[in-house]
Amino acid sequence: MANPLYLPELREMLANNDVGGLREFCGALHPARTVEFMDGLTAEESWEVIRHADEHLRREIFCFFEEDLQVRILESLDREDAARLIGEMPPDDRVDLLQEVAPKVVEEVLPLVAAEERRDIQRLQAYPEDTAGAVMTSEFARVSESTPVKEALDQIAHQAEQLETIYYIFVVDEEGHLHGLVSARELLSAARYPDRPVGEIMERDLVTVNAGDDQEEVAAKVAKYDLLAIPVVDDEHRMLGIITHDDVIDVIAEEAVEDAHRAAAVEPLDGSYMSTPLIELTKKRAVWLTILFFGAMLTAIAINHHEANLESIPWLVIFITVVISSGGNSGNQSAALVITALTAGEISVFDWWRIVKRESAMGILLGGLLGTCGYFCAILRSDVSAYAALVLPVTLILVVLSGTVLGSMLPLLFRRLGLDPALMSNPVVAGVLDVLGFLIYMNVALALIL
Repeated sequence: MANPLYLPELREMLANNDVGGLREFCGALHPARTVEFMDGLTAEESWEVIRHADEHLRREIFCFFEEDLQVRILESLDREDAARLIGEMPPDDRVDLLQEVAPKVVEEVLPLVAAEERRDIQRLQAYPEDTAGAVMTSEFARVSESTPVKEALDQIAHQAEQLETIYYIFVVDEEGHLHGLVSARELLSAARYPDRPVGEIMERDLVTVNAGDDQEEVAAKVAKYDLLAIPVVDDEHRMLGIITHDDVIDVIAEEAVEDAHRAAAVEPLDGSYMSTPLIELTKKRAVWLTILFFGAMLTAIAINHHEANLESIPWLVIFITVVISSGGNSGNQSAALVITALTAGEISVFDWWRIVKRESAMGILLGGLLGTCGYFCAILRSDVSAYAALVLPVTLILVVLSGTVLGSMLPLLFRRLGLDPALMSNPVVAGVLDVLGFLIYMNVALALIL
C-alpha cells in the first residue's frame, strides 16, 4: 500500500532534483523501511531516488524491492547503468533476477558487465534450479592457513565491504580446497597473539554441502546445526561459495509456499499470485481440478451402481456424506502429519511399518469415537433399528482406519519414488477415500441388513 505521507515529498524532491534530500532519505532508515516508504512510486521514480545513494546502500535498497519491480527497473534503465547495477548486486541475487528479465535485455546487458562478474553469473546459472549451487553466493571471507592473525584481520577489513557476511572466515589453500573455518569472534580474540597462524585456531570439523545437494537438505542442515552460513564445496572439496542464513529463510519460505499450493491441489506458481497471467493461473489450477473431477465421477458411478440398495433403505443416503467426509478428513490429517514429519527429518520412508502400526491404532480409536457418535445419531431416527444402526459404527471404524493408513502411506510412497510428498494433496487423498468410503459403507450395509 502506498504511503501518502511521503510520496508527495519524494516526488517534490525528484522534481527539484534535490540530491542532498534524496541521499539523506536513502540513508536515514533501514533499507527495508526505505522501500516501504517508496511504495507507490513508478519503476523510473524508484530508480531516480536510489541512484543518489552510495553504491553499497543502493544495492541493499534495490535488493529489498519486490522482484517484479526489480525487473521493471532493470528493463527501463540505460544498458550501461543496468550492467553496473547487476555488477553491484550479490552474486546469487543477480542470477535470480536475470532469470526473470526479458531475454533480449539480458543479451544486451550481460556483455557490458565486468568480465569477472559475467563469468561468475554464467557459472552460477549452470547449476540446476533448487540446488545448493543455484542458491549460494560466490563471495565469502577467506584466508590461508599460514596467515598470521594480524594479517588475516587486515585482509578481512579490506574484503568486508564487498561481502554479504564476515562472521565466518573460511581457510582455503591456493587451489581453493577448504581446510577449516574461524569465526570473526575467534579471530578478534586471537588478536592478542598477532603472529599466531590462523591454522592453529581454526575449526577443522566442518559441516558442508555439495553444490548438487537439494536446497531443502541444505536448509535442514543449517537449521540442525544452527549455522549462520554453510560452505558449498565440489566433489574434490574445493570451496565454491556459501549459503547464508537469510538465503535459507528464503528457501524455507519458498518450499512452504510450494507445499501449501500442492496441498490445495494447485501447481506451484512461478511468480506472485498477482503477477501470474490469468491463462497461466487457470492452467495451474485446471490440471488437478480435472483429475479430481474424474475421481469424483468414480464416486458417482459407485453410487449409481448401488442405486437399488439405496432405494430399498432410504436412510442410508442421509449418512453418505458423513461417512465419506470422515474418511477424507482423517486421511488429510494423517497425510499432513507425515508430510510435515518428513520435511522436518523426523521420519524416513524406512519407518513405514512403525507409522502403519501407529496410524492403525489411531484409526481404530478415532473411528470408534466417530462410530459411537454415528450410532446414536442413527437410532434417533424412527425408521432405524438398534441393529441396523450398527452399520454406522462399523463403517466409520473401517473408513477412518483406511483413511489414516492410506493418508500416511501415500506421502511415503511418493518420497520413495523420488517425488515431492506434498503432491499427495488433501483433495487427492479425499478423492481416493470418497470412493473407498462409499464402497465400504455399502458392503457393510449389505452384510448387516441387506
